[in-house]
Order: sequence, then C-alpha cells, then structure tokens
Amino acid sequence: MERTHELYVNGQHNIEANLTYQEEMNNTMEIESSPIPQPKNYKRWLRISIYVFFVLSCQALSTILGRLYFENGGKSTWMGTLVQLIGFPVLFLFRFFSQIKTPKSTDTSLRQYPSFITLGSVYIVTGLLVSANSYMSSVGLLYLPVSTFSLILASQLAFTAFFSYFLNSQKFTPFIVNSLFLLTISSALLVVNTDESQSTTNVSRAKYVIGIICTIGASAGIGLLLSLVQLILRKVLKNHTVSTVMDLVAYQSLVASCVVLIGLFASGEWETLTNEMENYKLGKAPYVLTLASIAISWQVYTIGVVGLIFESSSVFSNSITAVGLPIVPVVAVIVFGDKMNTSKIFSIILAIWGFISFVYQHYLDEMKLKISHTNALERSSSTC
Repeated sequence: MERTHELYVNGQHNIEANLTYQEEMNNTMEIESSPIPQPKNYKRWLRISIYVFFVLSCQALSTILGRLYFENGGKSTWMGTLVQLIGFPVLFLFRFFSQIKTPKSTDTSLRQYPSFITLGSVYIVTGLLVSANSYMSSVGLLYLPVSTFSLILASQLAFTAFFSYFLNSQKFTPFIVNSLFLLTISSALLVVNTDESQSTTNVSRAKYVIGIICTIGASAGIGLLLSLVQLILRKVLKNHTVSTVMDLVAYQSLVASCVVLIGLFASGEWETLTNEMENYKLGKAPYVLTLASIAISWQVYTIGVVGLIFESSSVFSNSITAVGLPIVPVVAVIVFGDKMNTSKIFSIILAIWGFISFVYQHYLDEMKLKISHTNALERSSSTC
C-alpha cells in the first residue's frame, strides 16, 4: 500500500485492545495488541525480530525496486500500481498459519459479526481508495527521485492526524501539533526547492510538478484511508483479531487489484508490456523478477507491520517504521546516485523529529489507557 501501501498498513491499520474501553481509544491513533496474552519468551522475541526485519528491509526494498522498474525502461504506471497490490494472496497464507498458532476464543456470545453487504461495502470503498492512492504514488515514483518521493510521502502522518480529528475525535495535543508542523515544513522544503531537485532528474518541469502533486495526493489519501480504517475497526469490525485485520487488508487489495486491472486494459498499456519487457535494459528475466519482487516485498512488509501490532503494539510498530524512514533516501543515494542536497538533509531531520513527536504522543496515550485499565481492574477486585 503504499507505499503508499506501506504507510497505509500502519495506519492501515488501529485496533482497540478491549471493547469496554472503546470510547477512551477515540483519542488515540494506535492499534493495540491482540487481547490474547502472549508469553514473554525467546520465541516471541524471535518473532518480533523477524517482523522488524520484514518492515525495515521491505519498506526500503519495495520503493527502491519500484524506482528500478521505471529507471530501466518500465513506463506503465498501471503496472507499477498493480505490483503493489497483486501479491495479496500471500496475506491469506499468513492468516491461515496465524489461525493455527493462535488459540481460538470460546466466548462467542458477545461477538457481533457485520452482514455480508456491510463487509462488501467496506472492502469496496477502502479498495477503491487504495487503488487511487497506489496509482498516484506510482506516478510520483515515476517522475520524482526516490529520496524526494519518500520524504514527501512521510507527510501522511500529518494528513492522518488531520482526518482523524474529524472522523475519530483525535485531540490535537502539543506533540501532535508539533508533529504536524514539522512534517508539513519537511515536505514544503522539497516543494519550494523544485528547481534545485528537478535539475537532478531527466523529466520536464511539468512532469516533475505532476509527480509532486500526485505524491502529496497519495499522502493525503493514505491519511484519509488510515483514519477511515480506524473508524471502521471501531464501529463496524468489532471482532479485533489478526484474521479480521488480515481479511480487511487482503480483500481491499483484491478489490483494488481488480480496479487497476480494468485501468490497465482500458488505458491500452497492456499492449505495450511485451515490447516493454523485450526492451528492458536489464533483460527479460530481470524484468519479471523485478516486478515479482516488488509484489512480494509489499506484502511481506504488510505482514511485518501487522505482526508487530499483535506481538507488541501499534506504538512499537510505528516506531520501527519511523526508524526505517531515513533508510530509503540513503539507499537511493547509493543505488541511483540521488543528490542529497541541503534541503533534503533538513527535510529528513524534520521528518524524523516529527515522527518521534507523533509516536511519543501515542506512547503517552497507551500508558494512560493501561493505567485506566489497571485501575478499573483494581476497583473491580476490591468490590468483590
């Protein structure tokens, strides 16, 4: 998702740990871990380590490979969009093995399952939004240097907080306001210095501006999607399990893939794919391998994010994603020779600062929720 896929999955993805405290969670933007207790042993930490590796490696790999496709002769934005989504069957495998390892709850009396029409509507609406975000991010990656693209896309957190203010009653605390300000300035630095950044690319000024607009649009779309998914998980999909989240991600990817396939054939770009593969600078086999690797890496990234959420918490998952933020621009400098000018360096610093401020506010919210939960349990014990 964006990456768009990537940042979707994060926001893509906020769940409450206990239905009794749903209203308290309206003021947070995090997804709590599964209500099923996890034993703190070496196996759990091994799983966490694996998920961390998935997030950090695939976050950078998927974006770099996406740019590599365009850099060596790939021209289809619809194909660049499709490979972000088409690997969704991998998620069903992860869901299957998660069900085997996770003990099933025997208490089903309080569960409320939405109707087929409700679920279908949720998957279709979010799938359409995912397809639009993925297409805009594909256009942005085509026209912009990877470092510029990834830094502008980081502003999704600012948009997430903005939309959550209206959809999820998100409070604008000093840390959230600070994060919004820093992330906005971080992206604005790159937009203002268009001439300096555009001189390092081979695209026209018009296409460069289109790339910036589409990337900002994708960032805003991701923010809207994350806030909408949080609302859906709180109001509609109340059975907060790994299977619920994986179903949401997988089925909306299925819908989005169908939409993108329609766009691929309607635009006529499918007719040029054979010629594109034959003229790919690295050869036919690397062409197929690049596209397959992009598809797999996006889905492995998604598994890593969701896995961290349920093994630990959304705060930890967001923190790992924030740690991976500087990786993409640095790798882009090494692989593609992107110039790391002054504006990009300041943009990275401000973006990291904004991420830390955003995650720290989530940490405070999590601590407040845990204290409230503990106090409630103590009061309950005392009355007994």
